[in-house]
Amino acid sequence: MALDEFAVVLKAQKFVREADPTTIPVSLAPYLQKAGAELRQDDLDPGEPGFSFQGAGKYFICVNAREREERQRFTVCHELGHVVLGLPSNHKAEPWWSAKRPLAEILCDVFAAELLLPRRLFEPLATEAPVGFAAIDNLAARFMASTTATGSRYAAASSTPCAFVLSQAGQVRYASRSRALQDASAWITPRIDVPAGSASARARGGADASRAEIDAELWFSNWERGGVLLEEARHLSQWDQTLTLLWFENEEVPPLKRPVRRWDRDDGDSRDSRDDEDDMGLKELDGNLRWLGKKRRR
Repeated sequence: MALDEFAVVLKAQKFVREADPTTIPVSLAPYLQKAGAELRQDDLDPGEPGFSFQGAGKYFICVNAREREERQRFTVCHELGHVVLGLPSNHKAEPWWSAKRPLAEILCDVFAAELLLPRRLFEPLATEAPVGFAAIDNLAARFMASTTATGSRYAAASSTPCAFVLSQAGQVRYASRSRALQDASAWITPRIDVPAGSASARARGGADASRAEIDAELWFSNWERGGVLLEEARHLSQWDQTLTLLWFENEEVPPLKRPVRRWDRDDGDSRDSRDDEDDMGLKELDGNLRWLGKKRRR
């Protein structure tokens, strides 16, 4: 049976439970031992993160000693994905950052993220963290993982309605959304252009500004709730990738606007008997931020 992302996540979580990492950052030794693999560090060519092979009854994982430690750790977990999932390796087809990589390579990245950022250890910290790239950077440093992998897991685990978006060459590659945004059907369509006027578009264009307030419908497809999003963006020019963090200005998903129904009227007045109440709670957006309730500051 062909593997998909959901199946890979389940297999990775089972692998993590059995290896039972307990430290932050996680030690890779229990993972290597469980997979029957041995780690080697060599001076590989620039841009070659690593590879794995089988010999003498065991697996060997070789990583590029010239790369940053966080990159080496991700490579180890990626190669463990090839070993555990039994997926073929095809690293030379496309560079690691390309959106055109083979599915097997993408699924091994999913496996690696589960190993580096185990839910049992990561989610309690992500849930308590304030919204912003500063929190993501802090978590990435603690778990010795990339900002991209950490941001994706942060959004999925956050109790705040937020989304983390990775764009490549000015087009959305994928988006990770919190449960609150998923429940509200806040969908970010893959392969759309990054919205003009957004912090992400400005960051990719070389502007210093990396923060903006933007109407939610500019990012969310078929969005009917209104609301203003706060947006932080970071552009990685080396790979033409843009990282985006989105969340609602008052950290709550706006309610649906209930249309006036003629059969609700109980007299000859031209207004619904509940219009006054609705107007108090759902005023049209006027471009002014209203910081309601208690906020978490970065």
